[in-house]
Formats: sequence, C-alpha cells, structure tokens
Amino acid sequence: MTMVRNSGKKLVGATGPALHSGCPKAGRTGGFSLIEAMVGIGIMGIVLLGLAQFFTVSVMSNLRSDRISNAVFLAQQEIDSLRNASVNELNALASTPGDEFLDINNDGANDFRRITKVEYSNSQWKVKVLVFSIERSGNTRDSLIQNPLSYKLKGQMNTIISR
Repeated sequence: MTMVRNSGKKLVGATGPALHSGCPKAGRTGGFSLIEAMVGIGIMGIVLLGLAQFFTVSVMSNLRSDRISNAVFLAQQEIDSLRNASVNELNALASTPGDEFLDINNDGANDFRRITKVEYSNSQWKVKVLVFSIERSGNTRDSLIQNPLSYKLKGQMNTIISR
C-alpha cells in the first residue's frame, strides 16, 4: 500500500495521484461528465439546425433557378421556331398573339404559359416572347402582355425577323 499526503492528512489505500481528498474530480481518471456531454450535444444541435436551414434555402434557390432556366429555354425555343417560319405564319401571329400552356415534364399538368406577340412594320417582324409560371393561367393575355413584371415574368426574349 502506498501512502499519499494531502494537506497534512494521510490517506490509507490510495493508489495514485488522482485520488486526493478535497479534489472536486476525485475518482476521475478521464472522459466527460454528463453535463459536459449534454452541453456538447446542445451545441451540435444548434449547429445542425443552422445547417438544415441553409440546406432548405439552397434547395429552394435551386428550384427557382431551374424554373427560370426552363422559362428562358422555352422563350428561346419559340424564337428559333419563328426564325424558320414563313411570311404567312408570321403575319398570322401578327394578327393574334400566340398563347399556349406547356407541360414540360409530361406529367399531365401544365407548367408554363408562353405568350408570343409579333408586330409587323417596315418589312420586319418584332417578336416578343413572354413565359410565365402556370399560376398566371387565370390572367388575361392582354394584361400579361401590357405589364409582365407585375405578374412575375419568368422568361422573356425579344428579336427582329426580317425577310
């Protein structure tokens, strides 16, 4: 048996320096207390909550970006189609703007509304393609053409076609 001195007291049976009387961590040889572990878990929980919120915001931002990319693609697709159109087809669109509902993922539900306005003057056609989300299906075509930004326009292309 080893004898250890601490503040003038003799401890019988002490086997190492960790077992001193009056020491707040008497009998501990390492590790964390329950309170330390709970505080650590709490801090990790707060950090993970912040990361989860960041993840949610980034997913929503990616979805919005995807919708805008699709809308711009649909507008560009219509412009390309009209560049190959005949004079008669362009004149027909000049008299009545095109208005179509598009299902881009073939799920049976419309995703976008594309409005094509063509104006003829001086041997050329001014083409304006507006693409809205399907939530704008209840609005009139003329109101969407006159004030597209107030209806949260998703994509727009303008061009001039001459023959």
